[in-house]
Amino acid sequence: MFEEKLDALSQLMAEHMAMLFPPGFRGLEKIVDHDMVMLDADAYGYASGALKGPLDQQRRAGLLRLTAVFEKVLPAIGDEYATKYYMHVRDMAVLAAEIETLREE
Repeated sequence: MFEEKLDALSQLMAEHMAMLFPPGFRGLEKIVDHDMVMLDADAYGYASGALKGPLDQQRRAGLLRLTAVFEKVLPAIGDEYATKYYMHVRDMAVLAAEIETLREE
């Protein structure tokens, strides 16, 4: 099951790289006090780290905080494509968090 989750995360990350960043979101003022470019970059960075090996405690805590941010941000996005894009980003972060939880067990 662990290897399957790693494969799924790798696939999500590849799909993410093939997606276009939402038009109009680069340089956009923050949504619910969160910079959307940084949200995207942070999620990808944590997912990449989770693929390579266990995250240290600080990065694991950052990943958990990041997954909570999506619950605030997603409902505030008023663009259909951007919502789809950031749901995909959220899915990457959530799966990375699941992988880290499995590592702890």
